[in-house]
Amino acid sequence: MIIKNYFKLDSKIPIGPLNHKWINHKSSLKLVSPSNRSNIEIIVVGTGLSGGSISATLAELGYQVKVFCYQDSPRRAHSVAAQGGINAAKNYKGDNDSVYQLFYDTIKGGDYRSREANVYRLAEISSNIIDQCVAQGVPFARDYAGYLENRSFGGTKVSRTFYAKGQTGQQLLLACYSSMSRQIGKGRIKMYNRYEMLELVVIDGIARGIISRNLVSGEIERYAAHAVIIASGGYGNVFFLSTNAMGSNSSAIWKVHKKGGFFANPCFTQIHPTCIPAHANYQSKLTLMSESLRNDGRIWVPKNIEDAISIRNGEKNPEDILEEKRDYYLERRYPSFGNLVPRDVASRAAKECCDKGFGIENNENREGVFLDFSSSIERYGIEKANELGIKNPSLMEIKKFGEEIIESKYGNLFHMYEKITDQNPYKNPMKIYPAVHYTMGGLWVDYNLMSSIPGCYVIGEANFSDHGANRLGASALMQGLADGYFILPYTIADYISKYIHNKKELSTKHIEFDKSEKKVKQRILQLISNNGDLSVDYFHRKLGNIMWKYVGMSRDNNGLSKAIKKIQELRDEFWKNIFVPGNIEDGFNSELEKAGRVADFLELGELIAMDALYRKESCGSHFRIENQTKEGESLRDDFHYKHVSIWKYQENKSISEEIMYKENLTFSFVKLQSRSYK
Repeated sequence: MIIKNYFKLDSKIPIGPLNHKWINHKSSLKLVSPSNRSNIEIIVVGTGLSGGSISATLAELGYQVKVFCYQDSPRRAHSVAAQGGINAAKNYKGDNDSVYQLFYDTIKGGDYRSREANVYRLAEISSNIIDQCVAQGVPFARDYAGYLENRSFGGTKVSRTFYAKGQTGQQLLLACYSSMSRQIGKGRIKMYNRYEMLELVVIDGIARGIISRNLVSGEIERYAAHAVIIASGGYGNVFFLSTNAMGSNSSAIWKVHKKGGFFANPCFTQIHPTCIPAHANYQSKLTLMSESLRNDGRIWVPKNIEDAISIRNGEKNPEDILEEKRDYYLERRYPSFGNLVPRDVASRAAKECCDKGFGIENNENREGVFLDFSSSIERYGIEKANELGIKNPSLMEIKKFGEEIIESKYGNLFHMYEKITDQNPYKNPMKIYPAVHYTMGGLWVDYNLMSSIPGCYVIGEANFSDHGANRLGASALMQGLADGYFILPYTIADYISKYIHNKKELSTKHIEFDKSEKKVKQRILQLISNNGDLSVDYFHRKLGNIMWKYVGMSRDNNGLSKAIKKIQELRDEFWKNIFVPGNIEDGFNSELEKAGRVADFLELGELIAMDALYRKESCGSHFRIENQTKEGESLRDDFHYKHVSIWKYQENKSISEEIMYKENLTFSFVKLQSRSYK
């Protein structure tokens, strides 16, 4: 790697007071009149909450929008899997929440590795998102009086998370899709289902279109536009086992990176603490249990290692462990926040317990802790009995009332858990363990959400902009909808306005389209004509094992150096021994789809390890064993690493030769301090 100490791109962060930056910036942006918008064509790649919201909004404004997704419907985007809720600073609970408090919690949760201006804008817009979604008919939970209900999430001391039972992402995505469908019906959105972007086309340094493959027919097709928006999500599946959908991939953002788009903070990958533990080494997917469960569930392991062994061997049940022999380790270590510490803190604490032998799941690595609802069931049951005027309620009545209340809050999550594990979580504690979930790194963007390639915008999880080194729960949906509904529609007009007087029609006949299409076809031919004998999944699983072992929850210099070498060797083996069945003329070929995505993961994985090796500090989700306090907490190094690490690909050179630039982070409105949740 080559490290440079300067940053040559303008992040376009406005000057002035924090609470006036976005207002003043909007007033300086150029506009496009309604009569001219129908002449402007925009490509959107991805139909999750960020892609769906920007597509619907731009089309509603009158632009012509081409939308691409590899799924068979926009409704199948992975945003549908988000469960717990969406944050907004409305202070409905009267617990002194505010825009500044949401801003501060997010900056602190990201361990002071995100831009102040971007995060404040996100907090400022958050309330508008809820109003928009309510107007669209999202069935948010409501309290007894009919007001929108809130609950708490990790890293906060207020209730600001709006939710629709445990289906928040699904309901928000359906609202997005309804808005998109209206525009599809009008002809302003042209939908391309089962299409995958395989190349960004850059003409004279400006993004002008994409090369896409029809996943059903196999045809390679060209599409031109005045601007390209990437909303393709994160890259968590580089770890193979993750909470992401099996099809989630990094190919769109990686193609932009290799065309000149800078990649920022790739090592910031989030581990979610409440996932169902891996059952066996043949699994290919992990299941997320919502962070909202930590509002009412208490996390514990046995205090005595003999009890943990007995539970793993099936000789004891969790209810056999007396209360005084349980270690509620988050409540013990972090009394101020308890079970609602941020995800990175909760995940590392669970790993420490299991590494010491206290894990309760009888899987390969004895990984698992309990998430127990018995205390909440008892508390809610007593409260309900008091409401009903029942004196001296029986234990059975208390449990019945308590379980009904828990069911009303988390019923679909409990049902899902029982279907997967065949265990009733009302009667037995859930078993959970951390797993790869979200990625805070992504393509670098400026304040306008434009990448380092003019005309190419990146929104949602695909960019790096808002979460620093660790995302707080319920902030992903907030960012996706903020970008799509309330930020990019303003900032993209400023860029597009320059093309209003350009009468040239968009054309896919430019030589750069020829070059890009030829490159795509050559790669497909290379994959499908290889005479190897190893499957795509073999390489993906092997890569995931390397990533989780050396670039997972804990990282050190030796492990990261090993990871880089092992990934390079695995990538060489991939191109020698990969086997993709079928022929090019066959058209539909799911193994070919996966092969291209895994080839990209094998390059991105090396960059993640390189970034983690460079960053010799612990911050948020990035935990270097060499950099920790005596108590085992993260130890930041603000003198050397108070910046965004930004990687530039050098054409026709190896990943190891990428150049790293730095964007310095300034904190003028919050005080830099050690992040503590004790």
